[in-house]
Amino acid sequence: MSTESAESTRQGRTALVTGASSGIGAAYARRLAARGWDTVLVARRAQRLDDLARRLREEGTGTRVETLVADLSDPADLARVADRAAGDDIGFLLNNAGINGYGPFADLDPALLRKVLDVNVLAVTVLARSAIAAMRERGRGTLVNVASQLAFAGSLPPGPLPERAVYGGTKGYVVTFTRTLAAELAGTPLHVQVLCPGLTATEFHRSRGEEPVEGREQQVHEDGGMPVHQVVDASLAALDTGDVVCVPGLRDTTPVDRLTEAERTLREAARRGTP
Repeated sequence: MSTESAESTRQGRTALVTGASSGIGAAYARRLAARGWDTVLVARRAQRLDDLARRLREEGTGTRVETLVADLSDPADLARVADRAAGDDIGFLLNNAGINGYGPFADLDPALLRKVLDVNVLAVTVLARSAIAAMRERGRGTLVNVASQLAFAGSLPPGPLPERAVYGGTKGYVVTFTRTLAAELAGTPLHVQVLCPGLTATEFHRSRGEEPVEGREQQVHEDGGMPVHQVVDASLAALDTGDVVCVPGLRDTTPVDRLTEAERTLREAARRGTP
């Protein structure tokens, strides 16, 4: 096979993974590489990315690995990653990067509040726009946006749940954005999913997000949670069945169907009540 032919067969076979330095992002990248995907690993921690890239190459999958050090709250960095997401080789985008900014709303540092919005909302939207436009033109592609089960916990007070008004709001946006986008793209060859994990055994709760967790070794917060490989398993299985909303650990999707029905009922009742 010529070099040109070999390159053409790999078009659309690269997965761009944000938040790839630990947790769900790192585990998802390894799973995709094992399935033959080339990967573009995006995160703030260069050493973590280099370590993961080395492991992926050593595991003998034959896939190509590219690292892209970026802080998605920085406009210039986001623009660089968006340009890469628009590449004709990108066939899978995992919008996994996120920070929590937990704390009482009135006490939040405005700079941290802005960073949570920039990473959890703006970056997700901008990267999805860049990737989806290219995927639609090519006629295939997959987008997975990582939200949280906290998107469905708006009415619940803190304790034991964290103080999370901004974080929960951003993840609610990700759920609504992804579901609406999936409806818009229904009937196309593109696959869209919102992944809503609950408490997961990662280092996510070890930092509010101002700075990443230090050190080259991945850590797990004291609260524990579902193993990351189970979260990835659930996401990939849901992609196979075409489910837009994936809630790891939810064996029966009836609650998701009831949510959709409740939304429809609310809209119809409001219309009937309009003078």
